Order: sequence, then structure tokens, then C-alpha cells
Amino acid sequence: MFQRELQSIILEQCFKQKAIILLGARQVGKTTLLKKIIQEQNGGVLYLNCDEPQTVVALTNRNLKELQMLIGANKFVVIDEAQKVDNIGLTLKIIVDNMPDIQIIATGSSAFELRNRLNEPLTGRKFEYQMFPISTNEIYKTSGYIDIQRMLELRLIYGSYPDILNQSTDTQMLLRNLTDSYLYKDILATENLRKPDLLDKLLRALAYQVGSEVSYNELAQTVGSDSKTVEKYIELLEKCFIIFRLNGLSRNLRNELKKAKKIYFYDNGIRNAVIQQFAPLEMRNDVGALWENFFISERIKRNHYQQHYCNMYFWRTQSQQEIDYIEERDGMMTVFEMKWNPKKANTTIPEAFLKAYPIKETAIITPENYLDWLL
Repeated sequence: MFQRELQSIILEQCFKQKAIILLGARQVGKTTLLKKIIQEQNGGVLYLNCDEPQTVVALTNRNLKELQMLIGANKFVVIDEAQKVDNIGLTLKIIVDNMPDIQIIATGSSAFELRNRLNEPLTGRKFEYQMFPISTNEIYKTSGYIDIQRMLELRLIYGSYPDILNQSTDTQMLLRNLTDSYLYKDILATENLRKPDLLDKLLRALAYQVGSEVSYNELAQTVGSDSKTVEKYIELLEKCFIIFRLNGLSRNLRNELKKAKKIYFYDNGIRNAVIQQFAPLEMRNDVGALWENFFISERIKRNHYQQHYCNMYFWRTQSQQEIDYIEERDGMMTVFEMKWNPKKANTTIPEAFLKAYPIKETAIITPENYLDWLL
């Protein structure tokens, strides 16, 4: 069982007259985290699971008096899968505004649903956090340096979902169950979205293009659809925390590729499960893409938990000069190139980029030094 970084962050923000919103993919560990947070509470705790229809009814369109009766003498209220409640934002606003001694935590596995219902009613009334699969730092703090190195190949192939790292066997079965049972659940529940075959084809196409630029028009041709539908599905996959986009950096040089984009998976295991590819690293021809996807997603986790906010890009020119990953903070660039083979770590950053942009640091990331940038 891994100690989650969000536990201390959320506990520190409790009872400040704000709702706490916890977002993250299904099975990422939100409920387990909530149970640990609940254990830290001295007063009464009310846990409301919105997968249960009666709970949804009890929270829908209620006035202050009804909500006071529901909460009773409890001081800590958890609403799990809150996106299933109509007008949940207004319900939370009533509680925050009128019951200042109550702490509300609401979770959701679909940012598309929950953010739409919360943003306006809860403006200025919430702290929002995203929970990811287990991070490198969480493994290090729980298990130490030797275990984190031992788990590297496992995480590159099977990912970092809690069930995967907490089980020593049946990892392929667990991943297949995860993708089959949960991957599409929130997306297909969205109104007017009933094309699981198209979604499956799109995810496979994206999985094969990790680390490469993607074109919505080309993806549409591959999956037999149109570019607008592809873009809509990609946005939904982002909002359900399955994939994320990097845009190309294009500001200072004429031959930089404009409107370029790459798409990565938040978890390597999900990516590999989509294409049913679990071969060992020495038998694969996509290890470079796996390493790139892994490091960038781990860096996102690290930055989020440390509240290190930055813009994220990749860079490429028409003459094929490129940089894998760039973080921009306070006008300065930190530049990363990922190389699985340390013998190729003598790669140089293109001179044209170094002259065109303000550089804070550059790094070639290999299995020998990646922890320096994730812990």
C-alpha cells in the first residue's frame, strides 16, 4: 500500500471553508485515499456514494434545511462520484455558504461532467486536485530506492495503477479488466455518445502514435470517421484522464511547425493494454516511445503534486530538428530529451532552439538519471 502525496496536501486544506474537489480516473485510488483521510478525522463523517441511486436522489435539488438534515451532526462529508448528481455544484455551494464548519470533499472520475457542474456555482469556493496513478515519488517514499529501480520495467509495460503495483501476479488480467470495465464507462455515459467501436479504434491508433505528431484528419481516415468527431472523442478521453495533449512550441522561428500536437497516455499500462502488447522490453521496437510516455507523464505527476505550474510543449521544425519535451515557467525553458539507451545520451539540443529561446536547463533523460527529475 503506497502513501499518496495528496493525503497530506488535502488534510492541510481541510476546514478552510472551501469544498475540496478530487478528480482522477476510475481505479486510480481516490476511494482508498478518502478512507485514509476519513481515519484522520475526530468528528463524525458522512460518506455518500453516488454510484447508489438513493444517494443521488438524496443530493439532487435539495434546499438548505434538507441538506442540514442529511448531514446531521457530521462535520466531514465525502461525496464520491459526485458528477452523477444533477446540479451538484449548487448543492455544494449551499453547504459551503451556509455550513462553514462542515468540510466537503467531492470526487469525480469525469472532469467533463464534474467540472461543468461545479465551475460556476463554486467559483472561489473550492480547492481542486487531480489524482494520478502511483507516482515515482510515492513509490520512493514508501519502498525506497532499490524497489523503485526494480519496478521500472514493470511500470513501463504494465503501468502504475494501484492494483498493478500491489499485485505480483495476474497483471495482464488486471489491466484487461481495468480497460474493459472502466476505460469507456464515463465516456460512453456522455449524452449522444454511443460508438464504442470507433472509440476503441481511435485509442489503438493513438497508442501506436505515442511520441509522434498526430493529425486529426489522418486519424479520421484511419478509424473511418471525420476530423470533428475524432477531436471530440480526444477531448473526452482527456477529460476522463486517459490521455493528454502536448502542443508544439511555435513563436520565434519561421520554420517551426505550427498547430502541431502529440498525444500521450497518463499510464503506460493502459496504452499497452489498448494494443495488447505486453512483451518484455528487450523484445520490443517501441521502447523509446514507452520511455518518452513514461517520463513525461511522471513529470506531470511530480509537477502537479509539488504545485509546480508550467506550460508544456514539444518542438519541431520543418527541417526535422526536434525536442521531446519542454517546460516553460516564468518565461524560462527547461528542455528534456529522452533516451532509453544511455550510450546515446550525448544527444545535443538544436542550436537554433538555444539561440531563439531563454533556457534555464537542458537534460538528456536516461534510466541512469531520471530520478533526479522526478523526486
